[in-house]
Amino acid sequence: MSKITHKLTAHLTKALLVGACSLGLAMTANAAPMANTASLTKSSPVFLGDGGNYPFSEAVRVGDTLYMSGQIGFKDGKLVKGGVKAEAKQTLDNINETLLKYGYQKSDIVKCMAMLTDMDDFDDFNKVYKAELAKPYPVRSAFGVAELAAGASVEVECIAAK
Repeated sequence: MSKITHKLTAHLTKALLVGACSLGLAMTANAAPMANTASLTKSSPVFLGDGGNYPFSEAVRVGDTLYMSGQIGFKDGKLVKGGVKAEAKQTLDNINETLLKYGYQKSDIVKCMAMLTDMDDFDDFNKVYKAELAKPYPVRSAFGVAELAAGASVEVECIAAK
């Protein structure tokens, strides 16, 4: 084989290989995507209840997960009297009422966030929390805050899942 024939064969082979690869990429790019129903299923959020005069929803359900707005110790439109224990009890009663309203129960709670205006009340809060919820307890965060709505000393926000 002559040097020229060899060079020509090498160039043609290279051009043919580049063309075949380009055609393969073009066909792959235009192919129908493979359906994976497990990763394509998505639930849209469902906004539940409202905050009355306030700009928030009572809860949002996404799939089987319920995200609840924070609750304070309100009963009949007023903050209950009796300090942090009474407020914590009413707060958790309000959370339970919201859970039941949307088809959940306390045992469905997976996460809570507690906010206290006085961290010296942490032990009293925990006593009520332990009495109202059962093991295994949800994961939880607790924060000391400067103020809460309506002069409350405790607020709790939870997430529940079925």
